Amino acid sequence: MQKLVKNLLALSLVVFCTNAIWAQQSAPKPDKGAAYFNYSMAHIFADLAASSGNKSEYLNPAIEYYKNAIKADPKAGFMSTELSDLYVQAGLGNRAVTESEAALKVNPNDLSARRILGRIYARLIGDPQANRIREDMVRKALDQYQKIADVEPSDVDAWVMLGRLSKVAQDNDGSEKAYKKVLALDPENEDALTGLAMSAAESGDVAGAAAMLEKAGAKNPNPRALAQLADMYEQLKDYRNAAKAWQKALDMSGGNPEFKRQLANNLVMGDQLDEAIRVYEELVEDEPKDLGSVLRLSQIYRQKKNLDKAKEFARKARELDNTNLDIRFNDVVLLETEGKTNEAVALMKEMVAATERRSYLPQEKQTRVMLLERLGIMQRNYEQFADSLKTFEEAMNLEPAAASNMQAQIVETHHQAKDFVKAEAAADEFLKKNPSDRRLVRIKGILQGEMGKAAQGVETISKLLDGKEDREIHMAIASVWEKGKNYGEMGKSLDQAEKLSSTPEEKEAIYFMRGAMLEKQKNFAGAEAEFQKVLKADPNNAGALNYLGYMLVDRNERVSEGLAMIQKALEQDPGNGAYLDSLGWAYYRLDKLDEAAKYLQQALEKTSKDPTVHDHLGDVLFKQGKLKEAISSWERSLSEWAATAPSDKDEKEVAKVRSKLEGAKVRLAKETSSRPRR
Repeated sequence: MQKLVKNLLALSLVVFCTNAIWAQQSAPKPDKGAAYFNYSMAHIFADLAASSGNKSEYLNPAIEYYKNAIKADPKAGFMSTELSDLYVQAGLGNRAVTESEAALKVNPNDLSARRILGRIYARLIGDPQANRIREDMVRKALDQYQKIADVEPSDVDAWVMLGRLSKVAQDNDGSEKAYKKVLALDPENEDALTGLAMSAAESGDVAGAAAMLEKAGAKNPNPRALAQLADMYEQLKDYRNAAKAWQKALDMSGGNPEFKRQLANNLVMGDQLDEAIRVYEELVEDEPKDLGSVLRLSQIYRQKKNLDKAKEFARKARELDNTNLDIRFNDVVLLETEGKTNEAVALMKEMVAATERRSYLPQEKQTRVMLLERLGIMQRNYEQFADSLKTFEEAMNLEPAAASNMQAQIVETHHQAKDFVKAEAAADEFLKKNPSDRRLVRIKGILQGEMGKAAQGVETISKLLDGKEDREIHMAIASVWEKGKNYGEMGKSLDQAEKLSSTPEEKEAIYFMRGAMLEKQKNFAGAEAEFQKVLKADPNNAGALNYLGYMLVDRNERVSEGLAMIQKALEQDPGNGAYLDSLGWAYYRLDKLDEAAKYLQQALEKTSKDPTVHDHLGDVLFKQGKLKEAISSWERSLSEWAATAPSDKDEKEVAKVRSKLEGAKVRLAKETSSRPRR
């Protein structure tokens, strides 16, 4: 270190002599050589400052050398950027602002000072403590870069920053104009192409966005550019092309492990599971203690329904860290996948108990609330409604910031328990405390629809239409009209939502709801066409497979085809009660009564309050000659129909069940009376 300092002092003497010569010149001109020298010296002292904890003996010379370099070549904007970063990293942001503002008073066209101010303001936009954007810093940064562009219209960097900052300010028109100005100056500018691609994607022009992304990546095929391209594909949810970009970045980087992890993750998201396994196994081979990759392998094998391998890697993950919450949660999901619901809930309770403290740090509290919410959802899904309510209330009391979310969960729990009066009362109570809570307003409207007040529910939800989340609001309105069996208005709402849908997933949701609507109108050909649209986009869409499969089975048409669809749906979600009911009903249609009874009983373990499942089981038992058991099932079906929301009650179905029940009772009475007495 001493030798280096001596060398630096010698260089400083050279600089002093050089500056003396410059001082004798009456009109100094931009000097690339001098700029390069001072810039190099600035880097040396900046590195020394960083390694010494920003000691002033190194920091101040670094700042001065940067200033000298900027004076020697004022148009080299990157040096102003680096100087501003040095100020910020050293905690001297206020000093930089003061010095820059003083320079601008002397010369308002001092672009170097404006670049420093703009850069510092841009660095201060994010407020991590409040988790928000500082709009005042956005405005100040925009003002500086706009003035730079006014004085120097060919400054590409200024226009790029204006494009980025306008986007942050949600000024999409301003952002696009700035990026187009960049392209007029530099037709293949990577930042502008990427920024415009994002705008195109948001407006639904996915093809145009992809074209610009490809052009941006082709201009400068380096790992950084390819990583940005991959990130953009991820935002477009085009995970297969994202994986291709990550693969190219990985190849060019010489095997960057982070790039390899990103590649593996996108292979998973793109449903290329076998390729993902290969990459993750390479990561584990290179680093056997790579906990994240080991855990991911367990999750992927679970997704592939290879539970033996999933449990093998889960065990390896536990051996690396048996206290890690992600690993333990993976064990919970494995238990659920195996149908071991009680064990899954018990393990989840253990995880919650392990996070209990007398007092909590912010992160500890956040983790506990997350675990409590997950436990509450599990309890609700397994019809442990009282326990679920207690769990959500505990989370709400622990973290007031989570109150809104927990309130919505409480209302939904009452809803799933078919206690509609309590659900509506809870929604009203919570809305009194927070009348602007959008989620609660939406739930309130849906509940009104459930209670047979569809028009009132639509009026409640329609107040949320404000141009921000209108697609989701139109979807909710469609759901309420569905409850009111007003399919004409439901169709109009779905049309509005479809116009606002840009991603394939969003469009699939529209097709699914429209298919369900047409099925309820007995337009089976139209319904099937909509479900086939979903399956064309996503052949493994479990919801569409089950709905279409059940539709075929229930009409006793193409039953074997419907059965195959339902079985495929269950491969995606083995414990789904509705899918198990569909499977049982398919076997009933095929006259395989033992299999039918088995799967319907499994369905009732998941959805004991579904009147249709009880009705189906009654039909199976009756056909098996088990009259008493059939009667019991049909009586339970009627009981559940009585508790069903008014909007869901189907009087024709109720009448059918009642008729079957009465017929079975008459038959049982005849059989009993005809038996010889002993």
